[in-house]
Amino acid sequence: MRTGLQLSIGRVTGLWLALWLSSVAWAADKPSALAEKRKEVEQTIELFKKTDPDLKKFFDEAVGYAVFPTVGKGGIGVGGARGTGLVFEKGKLIGEATLTQVTVGFQLGGQAYSELIFFETTEALEAFKAGRFAMSAQVSAVAAAAGASKNAKYRLGVAVFTLAKTGLMYEASVGGQKFKFKPIQP
Repeated sequence: MRTGLQLSIGRVTGLWLALWLSSVAWAADKPSALAEKRKEVEQTIELFKKTDPDLKKFFDEAVGYAVFPTVGKGGIGVGGARGTGLVFEKGKLIGEATLTQVTVGFQLGGQAYSELIFFETTEALEAFKAGRFAMSAQVSAVAAAAGASKNAKYRLGVAVFTLAKTGLMYEASVGGQKFKFKPIQP
């Protein structure tokens, strides 16, 4: 005769197994995460171009670019930011990237924004891909707005544009951002 505890463990195990199998089946039917990320990146690019049509020049002339559809940033004294995106070279998808940032100092709040990084030179793109690239304090982001890119210039081989999504934060810098690049296998 089974005890109540054995029946409960059996039910929980059975329920867990059923949920796990259904999640495996659902994941098989779900479009790939990369395809979803690519769609999100394409929508972000269109939003940047709609906000500032002059960005077309950067897309046409850059050696490559990285698009982070959503970067979440928050802090109270100590803060951080994180986002994932895709990297393109001459318009062709070459990899995935992760952005992280840790900040210390006067800051308060939270925000979500999109970030677009253009690489002026092959050297700047290669440094990014090799993990030797980090945003320095000398690099500042241009808030995307109509005509904002007309006067934007590359600094240290990169030009950075941001587009606010939600939230409010006192402190909005890109200095100190670090990146991890993962190539996409063809």
